[in-house]
Order: sequence, then C-alpha cells, then structure tokens
Amino acid sequence: MDEDRRGKLQRLRERGVEPFPHAFPGVGPISVVHEAHAGLEAGEDTEATHRVAGRLAARRGHGKAAFLDVVDRSGRIQVHARLDVLGQDGFEDLLGLDLGDLVGVDGTAFKSRRGELSLKATGWTLLAKSLLPPPEKFHGLEDVETRYRRRELDLMANEESRALFILRSKVVALIRRWLDARGFLEVETPVLQPLYGGALARPFTTHHNSLGRDLYLRIATELYLKRLIVGGLERVYELGKDFRNEGLSPKHNPEFTMLEFYEAYADYTDIASELEELVAYVATEVGYEGEIDFATPWRRVTLRDAILKETGVDVLAARDRESLLAAAAGQGIELDPTETWPRLVDDLLSKHVEPKLAQPTFILDYPVELSPFAKAHRSEPGLVERFECFAGGMEFANAFTELNDPDEQRARFEEQARLSAQGEKESQPYDEDYVRALEQGMPPTGGIGVGIDRLVMLMAGRSSIREVVLFPTMR
Repeated sequence: MDEDRRGKLQRLRERGVEPFPHAFPGVGPISVVHEAHAGLEAGEDTEATHRVAGRLAARRGHGKAAFLDVVDRSGRIQVHARLDVLGQDGFEDLLGLDLGDLVGVDGTAFKSRRGELSLKATGWTLLAKSLLPPPEKFHGLEDVETRYRRRELDLMANEESRALFILRSKVVALIRRWLDARGFLEVETPVLQPLYGGALARPFTTHHNSLGRDLYLRIATELYLKRLIVGGLERVYELGKDFRNEGLSPKHNPEFTMLEFYEAYADYTDIASELEELVAYVATEVGYEGEIDFATPWRRVTLRDAILKETGVDVLAARDRESLLAAAAGQGIELDPTETWPRLVDDLLSKHVEPKLAQPTFILDYPVELSPFAKAHRSEPGLVERFECFAGGMEFANAFTELNDPDEQRARFEEQARLSAQGEKESQPYDEDYVRALEQGMPPTGGIGVGIDRLVMLMAGRSSIREVVLFPTMR
C-alpha cells in the first residue's frame, strides 16, 4: 500500500500536479453547511455554494458519478462527483484518490433523495497526499496503546475522541471566561524554578549549563502566585502545566494541567462557593448529562467525620503514628508502619473514603501536619482551614485559607524538614524567598488548585487520565 501511494505521488508530480500545495483559502467548517441547510427536504436543490476541506473517509459509486465522504473536525459531508461537471481528468483523478488524502471541494448544497445533505462538486483540489493508509479504513481505532501513543490516528479514526478533546478545549475556555468576568488576572510564573514548592510531591530535576546549577520543573504555581498577592494584584490565576515525579495511574500523569487561583480578602468558605459555582457553570455550558449532579450547593463533611464513618478510626484521637496504627488495627485495617502520621491519615482518606465519593463533596478541616500552607483553623486547635473536593471517586481540587503569618510559615517549613528526616519523601523544602515575601505582608487570602485533566474526566465520564490528555506519558 505504501508503494502504491508513493507511486501515485510520483505520477502526480510528473503531470505537474502539486500534491502538497501551500494553502486553500476560504474554507468553512462542514458543520456550517449542515446548519445552513438544516431545513432542506429530501431531493431539494439549492444554488448556495460552499468550500470545505478534510480527509477522504469513504468512496462509493462507479461509472459517471460517485459519492465521497469528507470529514473535518466539525463533521462529515457527502460529496457528489459527476463526470459531466468535473471533466474526464478531474473526475478520474478524484476517484483515484486514496482514503486518508486531504482534499478541498467547491460545490452547491442539496439533499439527496435519501435525505442526506450533500455537495454537488464543481471543483476540487488535492491538499495533501497521504502516504500511509488511515487506521482501519476509518472504521475505528480500538487498540488502546496505539490510540495513546499515536493520538493523530485516534483523532483521525474516532469521532468520539475528536469530540472529547473539543470538549476539553471548551472547558478551559469557559474557566477563563468565568474568572476573567470576576476580575481575576491571568498571569504566568516560572516553570523552571530554583526551588520547587507549593505541594507535597517529588520534582523533576534538570541542569542549567550556563548557570552551572540544578533547576526544578515546577510541581505547583502556588508560592509565586501568592507573592503576586503580596505585590497587590489581589486576584490572580494561572492555567498551565505542572510536573511531579510520581508513578503512573488512572488518575496520575507526570505532566498535568492545573488551574490555581488566589483571591485577597477571601477564605476557604468563599473559595468553596466559587468552585461549585464555576464547575456548575462549566457543566451547564458544555451540556453535561452524566450521573454526577453538579447543582449547588455541594455536600460538606469534615475529614475527621468522613474517615470515622468509613473506617471507625478517629484520626484526631490518635495523633501519633503508633496510636493511629493501633486504632486502625483495632478496626481490621492494616497500615504501613514505616509511614509518617500524616501519610497514614492520607492513606485512610484516599483508600477508604475517596473511592466512595461519587457526588461532589467537600472534605473540610485537615490536620496541620498535612497542610503546610494553610491557615490555622479559627475554632479547631490542631486543624487548618483546608478542603479537598471529590467527585466520581477522585479528588479534583484542593484549597486553603492561606497562611499569611511569616513566623508560623517558617515554623511549618521546619516541621516539614523534621518529617523529611523521618523518611517522608514528599515534604516541602524550606523557601526563604517565600517567607521574606510574607514578611512584606500578605492580606487574608483564599486559594485553590483544580486539576483540569480530572475535571475533564468528570465532564466526559472517563475513568483514565490518559483518555483526556492528548499525548500522555507512556511506559
């Protein structure tokens, strides 16, 4: 097949036909043609002219007439080609195209006797010769490994995949629209950082040759964004890539997209209300019709009560590693005795509570040991004002009333260093520049991180992050 296509390529060039022209101006989406003629009756003709372009997906007919299907990202349209209109050479060349070739078509709209909207071809142009056959002749690409590694084939063959990534683009655009309308400024902070921070995760490390020093791919944008709050920007957000050197799972990809936004003079209750309003808005605008009910308000429950209900373990009554291990064992739950107390609490939450949270739920008020950047709870000693939001059995957002006391932040960094010495691999390194920024004075602030990939998973009803990332990391 490859040799046949290359042979056709050579013959085209010998005849003076350019198989890879520079442009084809004036093309409109195929969906526009469908919208313009939605009311046509079967067998009805028009004089309306259209120019479309896309891949040749099917061809049928013989003799002096043929029908071809052309596909672009917006849809598919049938093209009716006739010998008496296109001439001998034009007609034969069109029928000689291979499936997968890119073609531009000029024509007039009509509806066939069978009721299919079509274009009567008055002219056509080869836009790119495909030298490889399309996947399974456009009947669908089902091999998961190939779909992820060669996303172009997946998009070419599967209309559902095209719709999914169009949905993803809409979700991101709607988020920006919602934030922009509320006075948030979109900003950009460094991806290469001299010190990673803003999350409990291990970084990717790289080396800058001219500086002669190691730098880190960011694991979060949090600390830089809060320095902008200190500077007086008051409402900021960033949508971009973060990188965490962690394992692969249906919920984890080392490179992922995050939204973080921070708002001066707000706390975590304000941010919770804004999150549920934002997500409900996005769900409505994209026409979500799945099993999750995004209507506000969402359920709220404390971390202590959520874990107690599902496991019988009161994590706040067992505030050290040995006590928690014993309390869990008393409920028939085996925990890793080498883990730190915060990690054990997180394991109870992620393994016993998170999978059961199908509907949107705020888990509130975390132990301070789990939250080095959250402000102490105003009424519950030992806790901080933090929530994580869950839906579809996974966490997709994390928010705080932000800690703005520089001396307390310094003490939290020192506690993180102690945990690191105990073997915690995902502790927060000490960031003196950030503490110095807080010493300038940061107003009361609420902030949040929202996983865009996971939010799209919820909106699209997908169970694997690889489905919603165009080019996921593969083994």
